[in-house]
Amino acid sequence: MPEAPRPGDPRPGDSGPEGPRPRGSRPSAREAVALLADDFAEHRLPTRAAAPDGPLSWEGYGASRARAAARTGEEESVLHGTATVGGRPCVMLAFEFGFLGGSLGERAGDRLEDAYRLARERRVPLVSLVATGGSRMQEGMVALTQLQRVARATVLLREAGVPHIAVLRDPATGGGWATVGAGADVILALPGAQIGFAGSRVRPPDADPAAYTAEGQLAAGHIDAVVRPEELRSTVADWLAALTSPAPGPVAPPSALGARPLPATGWAAVGQARDAARPRAEAYLDRYFSRRLPLAGDRCGGTDPGVLCGVGVRADGRAVAYVAQCGTATRPAGYRTAARVIRLADRLGLPVLTLVDTPGAANDDEAERAGAGAAIADAFAAVAGARVPVTTLLIGEGGSGGALALAAPGNTWATPDSYFSVIAPELAAAILKRPPGDAPHTAEQLRLRPQDLVELEVVRGIV
Repeated sequence: MPEAPRPGDPRPGDSGPEGPRPRGSRPSAREAVALLADDFAEHRLPTRAAAPDGPLSWEGYGASRARAAARTGEEESVLHGTATVGGRPCVMLAFEFGFLGGSLGERAGDRLEDAYRLARERRVPLVSLVATGGSRMQEGMVALTQLQRVARATVLLREAGVPHIAVLRDPATGGGWATVGAGADVILALPGAQIGFAGSRVRPPDADPAAYTAEGQLAAGHIDAVVRPEELRSTVADWLAALTSPAPGPVAPPSALGARPLPATGWAAVGQARDAARPRAEAYLDRYFSRRLPLAGDRCGGTDPGVLCGVGVRADGRAVAYVAQCGTATRPAGYRTAARVIRLADRLGLPVLTLVDTPGAANDDEAERAGAGAAIADAFAAVAGARVPVTTLLIGEGGSGGALALAAPGNTWATPDSYFSVIAPELAAAILKRPPGDAPHTAEQLRLRPQDLVELEVVRGIV
């Protein structure tokens, strides 16, 4: 039976771990590794010399560590080593929640830092299985400074272009979530996992508990997917394959779907682009990719269902990052998510495909409060700063800067049922103080048809 808590054992708190649950209520670190990995070779570090009761001489801390080791069979709250998942090599680290609540102390920090170093030097992805309650109170500020070590290791991993996939188990709270978990490139979570910076005993009494769940974090744009345990191995294997198999770029634009003729007039082009029956982004993505792995949310509390982002795998097994507008007014969260994905692709050497289809950026008061201008500017900057090739296909409406923000300069193509315009014809007529009936004539003046765009060298060609 598990040993009953004694004085000096960790208790939940603002900077401390959640107390261990009874044995059997959650998988151990090694069970979590076995759930994912084909094989695992642990990497051990020399034992760090330390005072019996730690850097603070916390009474009973040494005894608590000894009891935790006896219960779990582990020397620390983190273990790490090399592994393969679906035949793909990686470095894997896992938190043992049964060891003082999976808390971060100085020795745990040594192991985390070494896992990041190992992934960087071997140039293989890092997979982190996170189950932690936070920093170890018995080591005080010494424990808290481990977050700075992890932050530095994260920066070095990103600079090396090595991907990091985090799997959030239950719970993933405190500094472990705010560094190892939230700092990953791809963040997956198990259903119902408790996720949040605040542990359950330090939240406001009236806090909505749903906000601290995997599902709540997904809805708020902070994680990429909730994955059932039986699907976790294949999902991680798919991500490892995609993030390490970039397609040679630049990629060709998708072929046009449907058989529409080129529009005879500007107003006809607007009508074809606005036709509810024309093919939309999802149809193009499904035709272009054999498998898609979604990336969701702007990591700032926002999502936009009108922008699909992720990494797609083509029939030859090569991967391409994608950003696709779905015909709605794009919200600030959509632009921020797009910029995040484009920058991730740039770090990992993945070519990018963008599908442009929007009447324009959302311009309601909520969008303005959410920073529409700054989000659009960030999307422009992400495309302009990308060192990987970006290919764009205009598949519907191309409304003003809200559409142009995701278009590749010099490598944008158009379908026959699309248009690109500095502003919608109706709005242009209104600004020019023309009657609404003049919108068709204004559309002609704007030269927004696909063939006009080719002549103006705004797009390279019509697919």
